[in-house]
Amino acid sequence: MFDQLLHQTVRSKLISLLISNDELPFRALKEMLDVTDGNLASHLAKLEEAEYVKIEKSFEGKRPKTVVHITDIGKAAFKNYIEELKKFIEEN
Repeated sequence: MFDQLLHQTVRSKLISLLISNDELPFRALKEMLDVTDGNLASHLAKLEEAEYVKIEKSFEGKRPKTVVHITDIGKAAFKNYIEELKKFIEEN
């Protein structure tokens, strides 16, 4: 019924933040979601494997910078997930 990747609180919040912003730095996501580096990395790995997000790693000077982008696949999956939630609510 529901997309199991998105039917998890942190991942659904993460994708909704990216829907609103297209891309966000790892650090900003970590602060907005109030999760640890490891926890966020784990969720991102699952979303990246499903091609819902793209992770771009680079350097600003000597400091590493990680930016997370939502993909068209991720946008479509989230839209479908929201539609399924609406349908479930209306039927129950």
